[in-house]
Amino acid sequence: MFITKPDRTWNVPGLKRDEQGNYLEPIGKNRDPLKVFVVENVDGRPAIHVSGQGFGVITTIETFANLHLRLQVKWGEKKWGAKLHAPRDCGLLYFCHGEPGFDHETWPRSIEFQIQEHDMGDLFALGAQITVPARPEGKLWLYDPKGAPTLFVQKPPVGNRCVKLADVEEPHGEWNTLDLVCLGGTSVHIVNGKVVMRLHDAQRLDGTTPVPLMSGQISLQTEGAEVYYRDIEIRPITAIPAEFAGQ
Repeated sequence: MFITKPDRTWNVPGLKRDEQGNYLEPIGKNRDPLKVFVVENVDGRPAIHVSGQGFGVITTIETFANLHLRLQVKWGEKKWGAKLHAPRDCGLLYFCHGEPGFDHETWPRSIEFQIQEHDMGDLFALGAQITVPARPEGKLWLYDPKGAPTLFVQKPPVGNRCVKLADVEEPHGEWNTLDLVCLGGTSVHIVNGKVVMRLHDAQRLDGTTPVPLMSGQISLQTEGAEVYYRDIEIRPITAIPAEFAGQ
């Protein structure tokens, strides 16, 4: 677990503040004084209840390579701080490597399967890079199976976000099933049974030159919105499952 600097209006004993009351340090690793992450029964089954109060992650100890991950997620009602008037937001980070705190003093280097209201399945490359067939539309890049191979990384002109193929999110308050398939440097984002993005050739950027990124830890975010995760399953694979293989 890692939680970054809290909002100045929240009371977190033991953290240093400046003269204006702003916190100078993160809550840090494996501390949860605000009870952001709690396991409880939701709709009759155990779930991770994430209050959304603050930004941070819970991360697997184990590292995973070729895998099929499936989980269910649904939104709660609460929103906090800078996200109070924004769409509800969290995310599934995979191929995580290095310590948390690299991006926005919070996130580890990773590839993000975005979980945000009406944006489930988008890509954000966080301190890494990956190639997606895409096309530009206005200021955005959209996933397009027939588009040109496009490198997404945190620098102009393209940037690190690619928008998914379609919005297939369930209505607010209902559970969504997300599947993530990773094989080698290729990954597939699936929302409620529909493939919304195929990604290729993930690469690490924490050395002198890019190198293949084919394994890492898995993190679930808290990002200012109440959310529930349940039925998290991971299995090893040697091929992309037939129902998601495509052409």
